[in-house]
Formats: sequence, C-alpha cells, structure tokens
Amino acid sequence: MAITALISVMAYTGLSSALSGAESMRAAATRAHEINQALSMLSRDLRQVVNRPVVDELGQLSPAFSGGELASDSLVLTRAGWHNSTGAPRSALQRVRWWLEDDQLWRGYFPVLDRTAGTEAVETAVLDDIERFEVRFLSALSVLESDRNDVIDRRNWQDNWITDLSQPGQLPAPPAAVEVVMEVVGLGEVRRTYVLPSS
Repeated sequence: MAITALISVMAYTGLSSALSGAESMRAAATRAHEINQALSMLSRDLRQVVNRPVVDELGQLSPAFSGGELASDSLVLTRAGWHNSTGAPRSALQRVRWWLEDDQLWRGYFPVLDRTAGTEAVETAVLDDIERFEVRFLSALSVLESDRNDVIDRRNWQDNWITDLSQPGQLPAPPAAVEVVMEVVGLGEVRRTYVLPSS
C-alpha cells in the first residue's frame, strides 16, 4: 500500500509539472505573439513614412517626423496606407504617435492630419510590461557602418530628431533609418532597425 501511495504521489507530481510546463509554454507563446504584433504595427508605420508636415492643434507647422527624449513623444510621424474600407471622406495619410507611459507602450493616431484644438486622438495600449522604449535616428545610410561581424557602429545615430529652433521655418525631413529599443519585463532588450522609405 505504501508503494502504491508513493507511485500515486510521483504520478501526480509528474502530471502537475507537465501541466505547469505546458501553461508556462502557453504564456510564453502568448507573450511572444503580443510582442510580434506590436513590432509588426510599428514596422508598418515606419515603412510607410511620408514627408508630409502637419498643422498641430495650436496652428503651428510640425515636421512630418520627430522623436526622441526631447520631442513631445518617443515617435511621431505621418504615414501613408491608412486603409479606408468604409469610403469615409478622409485622407489615406495618417498622423501616428508612439510613447511609453506607466510601463505600457501606446500608439495613437489622429482622424485628420491638420488638427484644431478640438481634435481628439484615438489611443490604444499596444503592449504591457515595457520598462523602456527608446528611438534613435540615422540621418543618412551612407554613414552606416558595421564591422566584419555585422555589428552596427552606433556612433552616428542621434538620440533626438526634432526641429532646430535656431533655423526658423526649416522642418527636418524624416531620417534615413530608425532604431527602436524596448526593455521587456521578463525578456530583456528587444532591438529593431528600420530603413525608412526615401522621400
């Protein structure tokens, strides 16, 4: 009888471990899917960047693309390819912004490019448990260098892509490439580099 009880305990422990392992695998697969969805959404935005400045809610002209710690959001851009399945009277261009708030990665867009004071953004939390979301910018692909191991030299990357206030009326064109770095809780650093379409 003691042997039967021991075998039962061992079988239960084995089954419990297998179920726990399966649940962990399911949670990891779900998390990987969420991260991939967020990166796909970000990739679509960046691969469709257009050099179309906008008028902000204060009536000021804003560049087609800006970002970094000194910008209003981590990433703000005008993109093409806004699907319009209902045939609503609006542009196929869209003003999009990405930012980190309370360990959540957010994406927002405006229903019109040139806004007024009453224009409300549509905002969506894209990903939870993000400790860091940084964007860096490369002005030209010609300055992109790598070593023999294809390790990218990051010295030519800029931390901010904003309007130079010393040159009034001059809005920066979008950069040639963007690097996104996210620190994901439980996973670590996720780094992606995107080459933007030339304007």
